[in-house]
Amino acid sequence: MSVSIDILINNTADTALKNVAEKVKAGTRITDAECLVLFEKGSLAFVGALANFIREKLHGDKTYFNRNFHIEPTNVCVFSCKFCSYSQLYAHKQEGWELSIDQMLDIVKTYDGKPITEVHIVGGVHPKMNMEYFIELMQKIKAHRPQLHVKAFTAVELDYMFRKAKLSVAEGMKKLHEAGLDSLPGGGAEIFHPEIREIICADKVNADGWLSIHEEAHKLGMHSNATMLYGHIEKYEHRIDHMRRLRELQDKTKGFNTFIPLKFRNYDNDMSHVPESTITEDMRLYAIARIYLDNFPHLKAYWPMLGRQNAQLSLSFGVNDIDGTIDDSTKIYSMAGSEEQTPKMSTQELVTLIKQVKRQPVERDTLYNVVKDFSNVVEF
Repeated sequence: MSVSIDILINNTADTALKNVAEKVKAGTRITDAECLVLFEKGSLAFVGALANFIREKLHGDKTYFNRNFHIEPTNVCVFSCKFCSYSQLYAHKQEGWELSIDQMLDIVKTYDGKPITEVHIVGGVHPKMNMEYFIELMQKIKAHRPQLHVKAFTAVELDYMFRKAKLSVAEGMKKLHEAGLDSLPGGGAEIFHPEIREIICADKVNADGWLSIHEEAHKLGMHSNATMLYGHIEKYEHRIDHMRRLRELQDKTKGFNTFIPLKFRNYDNDMSHVPESTITEDMRLYAIARIYLDNFPHLKAYWPMLGRQNAQLSLSFGVNDIDGTIDDSTKIYSMAGSEEQTPKMSTQELVTLIKQVKRQPVERDTLYNVVKDFSNVVEF
């Protein structure tokens, strides 16, 4: 690795880019200004080489996945985000879906006897699905399958729950954690900068609210993920501002597991006129995120959003996690026009996907404890 990065440094004429490469080699943090240099001047090959250097320094060829499934309680929502192709406003709730607690528990039961480690629960913000409703759901899930890790509720859902229950963030998080909430997904972050947030999702929780919810979860010993919705109307400066806020909170709490860039898809939403980013820009974003977020242990590509081949490609641009088996249980990206309209992969398919690009497939749990190394597994 060090030989190839030395070649990169020696062959880079631009002083600013050379300085960034030298910092990466030394393991030194880059600044916001240097991150902007990467966005404005760094070629795909240049940022990719730096990101892969970091990825292999941290993880070698290990590429993580988990066995999980999603429950989406409803797509009915009180909010009207312009980029969303998924939700139905409450006024048109008859056009959406609403699952009962028993229906959701039945979904959990379909995985009885299968080696699933995580259930991921996110959906629209439904005014009648309040905190007590979800506490009952989690208690029933834990009673049925105590070892199943419950990763649930974006900060947007939690903010609404807490306000409706008239609880502080600290009180609300403690109550949910005691009821069975194990960790938080990273959704709802979108773009933190108010200039962009005001245009694309003005009515949902703001950046400070999102960050405070995750900070409170970290204080309770819970881990969480972080996302960024990119490739719409934001500028490089907005991406950097977003990642800086995450990096600062991670310095403080060390509670984030992974960063997940989420590509804006323009099908059937109020931003359909905005062109989607190219695959080149997608890979540059992954690589630059890996370089900038030096205190995040993992970088994840969400394969149902990117598609299988692009997820494979991302493993050369800093990514060391491609999410899980999903099991065709999420509609959020398929409804937005993603390549994966039936997002389901068997463990064997995921392992093969990773091995095809000469990486080492490792099944993890939600907290990145190794469940099984599939490097030498040929029989499934």
